[in-house]
Amino acid sequence: MKTIKGPAIFLAQFMGDKAPFNSLASICKWAASLGYVGVQIPTWDPRCIDLKKAAESKTYCDEIKGTVESAGLKISELSTHLQGQLVAVHPAYNEMFDGFAPSSVHGNARARTEWAIEQVTMAAKASRNLGLNAHVTFSGALMWHTVYPWPQRPAGLVEDGFKELARRWKPILDVFDQNGIDLCYEIHPGEDLHDGITFERFWEATGKHKRCSILYDPSHFVLQQLDYLQYIDFYHTFIKMFHVKDAEFNPTGKSGVYGGYQGWVDRPGRFRSLGDGQVDFKSIFSKLAQYDYDGWAVLEWECCIKHPEQGAAEGAPFIKNHIIRVTEKAFDDFASAGANADLNKRVLGI
Repeated sequence: MKTIKGPAIFLAQFMGDKAPFNSLASICKWAASLGYVGVQIPTWDPRCIDLKKAAESKTYCDEIKGTVESAGLKISELSTHLQGQLVAVHPAYNEMFDGFAPSSVHGNARARTEWAIEQVTMAAKASRNLGLNAHVTFSGALMWHTVYPWPQRPAGLVEDGFKELARRWKPILDVFDQNGIDLCYEIHPGEDLHDGITFERFWEATGKHKRCSILYDPSHFVLQQLDYLQYIDFYHTFIKMFHVKDAEFNPTGKSGVYGGYQGWVDRPGRFRSLGDGQVDFKSIFSKLAQYDYDGWAVLEWECCIKHPEQGAAEGAPFIKNHIIRVTEKAFDDFASAGANADLNKRVLGI
């Protein structure tokens, strides 16, 4: 068994215009002061990283690593959540998702998709230059508007949808393979990859691509009412990244899984800071340790009630206290009689 690395923190929700959140150097010092030992970097934020330069220059990546390491931290992974989302966008969402891309491609879905593919491809090369082995993104969605089928889906729609999604992603997965990086899709409502079945269908559509992997985040499964512990049993060989995020689900006679179009604070299903929700993290960390997960445990903060700085301060010790230092021996080794073939035969009566 292997010991999980961490605690680390995803910087996306903490970057801002005021110190210490306005530069990679200062936010790393802040994270280190809270007890974090790793940072996950959003590649769309120029205050953190220049993705194009990172893809082209090992020297620049060494400078980024130096900035992080000078604070006593390591880079856990890079993220292209926003760019990956734009690899596959249904036209109904075009205007809302244009904001994830530069203004030069707004109103031009084809150009926006090409930009997104180039961005995620660059992230593979940047990850290699940084000495990383996993990367996280979103799959995007062509079928999400049909998730609750009324009217019923036309025959073959889902098969065609996954075929097209795989067609777009397979060349990207090939680039990640060439660079030795696992591409981890965050399994997330709003994406075509939002549960176990949808991941399997996509993986099969890619020809069971060996770099097609999973970022595990139990909070999204609480909101779907999916068994997030058994999910690990099913998919542990694919899980190469882990977001530690809490959630709760408190349905009423007025609202359930779909939330009634309410804001997050009023929804039955909502994200919480670590320890304030319903996720059984003791069992999650135990299962991941049992299955030899040796990646990072990364805080992702999205609480609808608690201030982010309080959530971050509480998150580091929470994760640290849940990481299991795995045993190197069995508890009953003291009673071992050693290996003896003749003894074994006598015990077996043969």
